[in-house]
Formats: sequence, structure tokens, C-alpha cells
Amino acid sequence: MMIGLMFPIIAIVIVFAFSCIRVLNEYERGVVLTLGRFSGVKGPGIIFLVPGVQQMFRISTRVMVLDVPPQDIMTRDNVSSRVTAVVYFRVIDPKSAVLNVENYMYATSQLAQTTLRSALGQQELDDLLANRDKINKNLQEILDQHTEPWGIKVASVEVKNVDIPQDMQRAMAKQAEAERERRAKVIHAEGEFQASQKLADAAKIIGTEPAAIQLRYLQTLTEIATEKNSTTLFPIPIDMISMFMKKLDK
Repeated sequence: MMIGLMFPIIAIVIVFAFSCIRVLNEYERGVVLTLGRFSGVKGPGIIFLVPGVQQMFRISTRVMVLDVPPQDIMTRDNVSSRVTAVVYFRVIDPKSAVLNVENYMYATSQLAQTTLRSALGQQELDDLLANRDKINKNLQEILDQHTEPWGIKVASVEVKNVDIPQDMQRAMAKQAEAERERRAKVIHAEGEFQASQKLADAAKIIGTEPAAIQLRYLQTLTEIATEKNSTTLFPIPIDMISMFMKKLDK
């Protein structure tokens, strides 16, 4: 009779014991409430809870990735664009993540969207396209400051893509093309100026040495002769050239 009553009792005890056991992974922490009051953060490993008396919330401490939906913004120079971003964050205080905010994932997502619109709306389009690292750091600091009471640490914020209207893209392409043409003209003019200076210096040196003209003339004949063409050369005596030059000097 006693043995027959012990089997149900033992079964109930075993079921009750198994219902008290919880297993938390290495990256998880359990926020335990006893009769509605905070009683501690437990884990990782095996923990024991009293069913009906204690309640546990599992919180992951790994880095989580939050994909911010595309946001339509208006830059400071009145250019409409659509921006997408991604936020990397992790829970460093499980107690605050459970007690201070209802749903920390949803709250962080909404805060990231509003911060993205307000912060990027204060930037000009050129800064938004060129100073991406500076803007990312600014967004990370703002989000980290606002999510600190929730026990969340924002590791980084990355602006993935900035979509601008087609008309603005064509205008920017024309501007870049005009800038490259301007640079090409300036470089060509600088080359002509430097070449003219070198030619003037060479003319001064040749003018001081009469034999240099004859050497230059012979060098030119040698260069022409090396080419395989049908050029016919009629050498002119250097004395004739020097005679004309003396007349020009007079």
C-alpha cells in the first residue's frame, strides 16, 4: 500500500524538480523576478527556479545587428535622399534591459530611425557623401548616450547607402566632368609655360655659343636619318646661316 503511494509522489517530485531546472548558454543571462520583485541576474549554466513564484527573462549578451529601414531625409541644402544604415550593439546590463525598457530591441530600432533622420538632416549632401566616417561616429555617440540607461552599448553605426534623385546624379556627373576638364586645361597650360621657359633658357645658351648651333643642326640631321622614310635632305652650309645671323645682329 505504501509502495503504491510512493510512486506517484516520486513522479510528482521528479516532474517538479525538472520544471525548476533552467539551462543558460555561455552568452545568456537570466534576470529573475521573485513574486514580481527583482532578485538577481543568474547564469550561465544550470539554475533553479520555483515554478509559480519566480520568473526568468533570457537576455543575450552577444553583439546584435539591427538593420535600420530606409529613411527619407531632407539635407540642409534641400536635397531629398533615402538613407539606409545598420547598428551593432550588445546588452551589457541585463537588469536595466529588462526593468528600464519594455522591449529594448524595438526601442533601439525606433531610436535609430529617428536619430538617423534628425542627424543626417543637419548635414549637407557633399558632407553626407564625403564624410561618412565622421557621420557614423556622430550617430554612434548619440545612440550610445540615449541607450545607456537601457543597459545597451552601441558598438558602431554604419550608413550603408545614400540614394539621391536621378536629376541630382546627372547634375553631379556634369559638375565632375567640368571639374576634370578644368584640371586638364590647367595642367596643359602649366606644361606649355614650363616648356616655354626651358626653350628660352636653351636659346640663351645657344646664343652665347656659336658652335652650339652647328652641333644642334648636325644632331637634327642624325635624328631624321635614323627614321625609315623618304625624306630628302638638302644640307645648307653653316657659313651661309652665320652670315644671315650676323646681318640680323647688326
